[in-house]
Amino acid sequence: MSLADDIFISNMKDIMEHGVWDTNLEVRPKWSDGTPAHTIKKFGIVNRYDLSKEFPILTIRRTAFRSCIDEILWIWQKKSNNIRDLHSHIWDQWADENGSIGKAYGYQLGIKHTYREGEFDQVDRVLYDLKHNPASRRILTNIYNFADLHEMNLYPCAYSMTFNVLGDTLNGILNQRSNDMLTANNWNVVQYAVLLMMFAQVSGLKAGELVHVIADAHIYDRHIPIVKEIIEMPRLKAPTIEIDPDVKNFYDFTVDSFRLVDYECNKKKYDIPVAE
Repeated sequence: MSLADDIFISNMKDIMEHGVWDTNLEVRPKWSDGTPAHTIKKFGIVNRYDLSKEFPILTIRRTAFRSCIDEILWIWQKKSNNIRDLHSHIWDQWADENGSIGKAYGYQLGIKHTYREGEFDQVDRVLYDLKHNPASRRILTNIYNFADLHEMNLYPCAYSMTFNVLGDTLNGILNQRSNDMLTANNWNVVQYAVLLMMFAQVSGLKAGELVHVIADAHIYDRHIPIVKEIIEMPRLKAPTIEIDPDVKNFYDFTVDSFRLVDYECNKKKYDIPVAE
């Protein structure tokens, strides 16, 4: 059975049984009817996914695999902050009339910085170090740029990746300040697992562990009934992922470079409200 399902179910039960409600506090998010969107949450959840054993996608609920990849390429490969470069509509509510989400996400990764070896943006610096200095303990990115927060339409949720090479294996730690567990948890896990696999492939490495660190892991009040239903769904065997082996340059990957094999899942479509 899918280990990703096991981790997700354990997290959800832990939050619902031992989490703390913020109903006594004023909160920023609101539902479409103007009602405050309160959450029950746990602090400091850490999950480990061994990508050498299983691709961590849920089977108890469908995760939109291609849309996940499209967004991670939008951020890390295109380094874009404009929703017109994205094929889904998940960022529409945060975009201005020109399609921009401000100086957030891909914009930050595309800023060039000066190093002793020359100028690199954050993505190209990671690729450079993985090739030329894989023993480094300084291979990381961070898009939570305090100087630009006032010009971001949404502060980054998943804000930092740290990469570490052990032998011939690439591992990574994803740091996330906030995670809407029903809407985005597995979405983020899937896309950053794929990101780690892409970096591993173009660097001549194997994909190892993805460690996901969540500061504020929460479930919204109107999501509780849906969560309770989903975690009771039958768990199925995890699929395998195939990546085009001919791609040797990170910037040559497309959504079509990836394929899930034997992905079976709960196909029920849930009407999940999203707080704004």
